[in-house]
Amino acid sequence: MKPMKNQISTCLWFDGQAKAAAEFYCSIFKNSKIFIDTPMVVTFELNGTQFMGLNGGPQFKFDEAISFVVNCDTQDEIDYYWNKLTDGGQESMCGWLKDKFGVSWQIVPAILADLMSNPAKAERVTKALMNMRKLDIETLENA
Repeated sequence: MKPMKNQISTCLWFDGQAKAAAEFYCSIFKNSKIFIDTPMVVTFELNGTQFMGLNGGPQFKFDEAISFVVNCDTQDEIDYYWNKLTDGGQESMCGWLKDKFGVSWQIVPAILADLMSNPAKAERVTKALMNMRKLDIETLENA
């Protein structure tokens, strides 16, 4: 895999776990694969988005300042990604979680932006969302 000129991709700094992380993510997301696997660098693709895992050492840790958003069309998709990514990880609030490598994810319904853009519903949707860990589409729609 040769990156396109000026293409932007994400580099994730791991403490010796880049291959394990790439394998974990590729097992969850369809249309995913590992391209390069060396002791220092693993390059992989998740649903068409390219990533590089760097075995850089313990100097840096992941935090919530950066997260990956997974937009889901159905509650089954939300449940699937939530359950897979929290396995060994940690649930947080409002659809946020950390996986077992410390990477932050937001598992959200694709309709959330539409619900939040409706002035008549936005406040009620926000209030409902703030009380959830894993997001529930039906509850948000009925807010």
